[in-house]
Amino acid sequence: MNHNHNNGDNRQVVQGKQKMTPSEAFVETLVANGVTDMFGIMGSAFMDAMDIFAPAGIRLIPVVHEQGAAHMADGYARVSGRHGVVIGQNGPGISNCVTGIAAAYWAHSPVVMITPETGTTGIGLGGFQECNQLPMFQEFTKYQGHVTNPVRMAEFTGRCFDRAMSEIGPTQLNIPRDYFYGEIEAEIPEPRRVDRGPGGAQSLDEAAALLAEAKFPVIVSGGGVVMADGVEECKALAERLGAPVVNSYQHNDSFPASHPQWCGPLGYQGSKAGMKLISQADVVLALGTRLGPFGTLPQHGMDYWPKEAKIIQVDADHKMLGLVKKISVGICGDAKAAAIELSRRLEDRTLACDATKDERLARIKAEKDAWERELDEWTHERDPFSLDAIEEAKEETPFSGGQYLHPRQVLRELEKAMPEDVMVSTDIGNINSVAHSYLRFEKPRSFFAPMSFGNCGYALPTIIGAKAAAPHRPAIAYAGDGAWGMSMMETMTAVRHEIPVTAVVFHNRQWGAEKKNQVDFYNRRFVAGELDNQSFAEIGRAMGAEGITVDRLEDVGPALKKAVDMQMNEGKTTIIEIMCTRELGDPFRRDALKKPVRLLEKYQDYV
Repeated sequence: MNHNHNNGDNRQVVQGKQKMTPSEAFVETLVANGVTDMFGIMGSAFMDAMDIFAPAGIRLIPVVHEQGAAHMADGYARVSGRHGVVIGQNGPGISNCVTGIAAAYWAHSPVVMITPETGTTGIGLGGFQECNQLPMFQEFTKYQGHVTNPVRMAEFTGRCFDRAMSEIGPTQLNIPRDYFYGEIEAEIPEPRRVDRGPGGAQSLDEAAALLAEAKFPVIVSGGGVVMADGVEECKALAERLGAPVVNSYQHNDSFPASHPQWCGPLGYQGSKAGMKLISQADVVLALGTRLGPFGTLPQHGMDYWPKEAKIIQVDADHKMLGLVKKISVGICGDAKAAAIELSRRLEDRTLACDATKDERLARIKAEKDAWERELDEWTHERDPFSLDAIEEAKEETPFSGGQYLHPRQVLRELEKAMPEDVMVSTDIGNINSVAHSYLRFEKPRSFFAPMSFGNCGYALPTIIGAKAAAPHRPAIAYAGDGAWGMSMMETMTAVRHEIPVTAVVFHNRQWGAEKKNQVDFYNRRFVAGELDNQSFAEIGRAMGAEGITVDRLEDVGPALKKAVDMQMNEGKTTIIEIMCTRELGDPFRRDALKKPVRLLEKYQDYV
């Protein structure tokens, strides 16, 4: 008999100290923390608890690979602002999650990783699926809870959920598998949430004084603004100052793109307008950002970070203040609360920049207009390799029979066809990174990229998790064909469990980002960079999704609109395969490699 029905009071948490099994204590603590969805692959290690997920109102969404489950939990957390939860079988099920949890760590996602472990009577004997699961996550978690005794099951479970939110990142709950069994007395802890303040009064006063004297202030709106739900407060402060606002790297959703003061993202493949404007700043307010090294590096031939500017940095983690960039004032506080307090301090003051507000707004508009014109005219890459690749493409015909398209033109057409309220995830890679210039958002919790960890295979599972959390929003993933191969099997998860998404796969037959280094440093000696692929649209159809191959520029926008319409109205997952030329954008970092030197005679030609 199947008992997968939900009763009316299944979300009511049991009150007071009561007799229960550790499995019940674990599940009731999940309920207390609002868990309704988990991602993973079932396993015997936690089956006693899993047996009562359904009557507790918890859905376990089975995935194809546990790395995908961790990415789904990441996407779920980033959209909802709540926990994402991932679980797996002890040993290989857990080790498969390391990469996904590392990505969630650098995305500051409150993911709770539940890791059932070998039973206590067998630890250290090298039994089946045994491994020490705490060390493998220690670099990528904010807290690791290890259940030391069954009576402490609810305590450690609750603490892992609390710490994920208070520390703003992943936590690990490690449970010896025999500790799910027995009889204990337990009380289910109430969730604790930290009430974050704006920072210290002295540092806020110092920051306000600097902003009051600033002639050309610029705001960097970071991921902390999104996490604090502080976009409106950032906007109010920007309008008071008349300041240009740039997004921190891969946080294109931290300020509305339609706002006249929005200037686009910094960092790799970012906005020239934003970079030119921040280079003129005398005071920079870095709001909710750690100012990571990859997000402020030179780009488009510009070393734009202002050398003489006074930097005010606001971050909820005091360890980030001044870590990467020299700062004048560090505020340890919530981005939203800090923005409110700074606005209050500036409210009745005459600011040095008040008199030049119109002139600065005109400068912002001029730089943005120039950048948009450049993007419109930048239909293809212009370096010698890309020009050769474009010529080669004219001689070739894709298996679909049309023609190979320029990635930049494709990205512009996708931008024009984007639906309202869209969520977009991007993978890592050359075309995905070029996409930063073309991805614009009106509301926060809309853009999900693999951040500093930069792992391939990120986009599809993350957008599936996002869609599970926000089924009413259109969900689109961008991936290159190399990265796509790492996670495309999660298409089956989307189809099986009716979590419809749209994937745009840029089929350019190469590992583009690394191949660019072989162009720039290794005289076009291509090793392991070429990919000979089958049709991803056909593979998608074989997995139960719709598949569309696009090989005409005029079909790009209509294909996206059709796929989104099928997603929202028919519940269908679609793989849009776009046949692209092999042209390549700028490398990730020109400082990361050196021209080769060969000292042995047999390698003299390899320079």
